[in-house]
Amino acid sequence: MQPRKQHLINTAYRLFNEHGYHATGIDRILAESGVSKATLYKHFRSKDELVVAVLQQRHEQLIDSVGQSLEHARASNQSTALVIFDVMNEWFRSDQFFGCNFINASAEYASKGHAVYTLAAEHKAAIQSLIQQGLDGVSGKRKRILMAEQLALLVDGAIVRAHTRGDRDAALLAKKIATQLLGSQ
Repeated sequence: MQPRKQHLINTAYRLFNEHGYHATGIDRILAESGVSKATLYKHFRSKDELVVAVLQQRHEQLIDSVGQSLEHARASNQSTALVIFDVMNEWFRSDQFFGCNFINASAEYASKGHAVYTLAAEHKAAIQSLIQQGLDGVSGKRKRILMAEQLALLVDGAIVRAHTRGDRDAALLAKKIATQLLGSQ
């Protein structure tokens, strides 16, 4: 990727996280990135395209991070089904936690046909799929799908609770509930 384009994406990512998508204007992104308006529009035809690029990059980072954590857990003979809660716990306790980019984006771009909303929904489906891959101990495809749906709901609930209530222990509470759900199978 071209350095200026990547710099724009990184700057926009930081600003969108801290201030929101609609509240962050193009002029602020340009001022903080030091990139000209012509350069911005050379890479992105609109602010919405920049938002999509930011979310696409974040999606790839998260899928890679959770996927690596699942692989590490498998290699260490640890429970893979609960790994996502450990990843979230670390994230909630970092200074990089401003809520979920995808939940926030889907709230600000609420039209179901919008590219941002669609990407947010696809990301959530991909996370649920990763959770399902970690359910090695649950027998039966339908049971794994149902359990993945339940755990994905716990994931999203923990993210919202951590963000809206400042509860840095939300992932640990969700992990306890997930452990009980898995134990009942």
